[in-house]
Amino acid sequence: MAEMRNKYISVQYKLYTVDEQGEHLVEQTSPERPFDFISGFGFALEAFENNVKDLAKGETFSFQLTKDEAYGDRVEERVLDLERSIFTINGHFDNEHIYKGAVVPLQNEDGNHFYGRVVEVTDEKVKMDLNHPLAGETLLFRGEVAENREATKEEIQHLINHLHGEGCDCGCDECEGGCGCDHDHHHEHGDGCGCGCGHCH
Repeated sequence: MAEMRNKYISVQYKLYTVDEQGEHLVEQTSPERPFDFISGFGFALEAFENNVKDLAKGETFSFQLTKDEAYGDRVEERVLDLERSIFTINGHFDNEHIYKGAVVPLQNEDGNHFYGRVVEVTDEKVKMDLNHPLAGETLLFRGEVAENREATKEEIQHLINHLHGEGCDCGCDECEGGCGCDHDHHHEHGDGCGCGCGHCH
């Protein structure tokens, strides 16, 4: 039997970070809002996809990803001091969206989209952390496969439309930073569409 190249996979899971103090829940899907993706598109972390792609509907899983398999090391050079003027609308600073702890969409000179977390707002600068929120962390996923079958042509086309910015759905239940389309983030800072928190699969 030939291996299916593009699988439609739906999973429910709890995501934990793991350290010397134990396990810490950071994200959880719900039965009503599972994480759905199509394999082979780089939509999910490669290591996450490899751990679930061959599991049948109803099978459970529990696996860890090292920081190198997930989001790599935290890099201090990705914490930047940006001019307040960047975040002004009609001459006024955007207090509604730019505040400590907010996760906001950004775009660089090359047109690439990504997310940054506001660390501090002063009279002159906005300190922005461009590291993934889970950079440097060991991740633990526990969950169950709700669906695993060959993707239809319509589903593949629908995903391609999303990757080109024609709408976006979020699969998470509770995402710090909210949900939004992030075409150059995927979950390794590549291409993808999902939560601002990175949807850590």
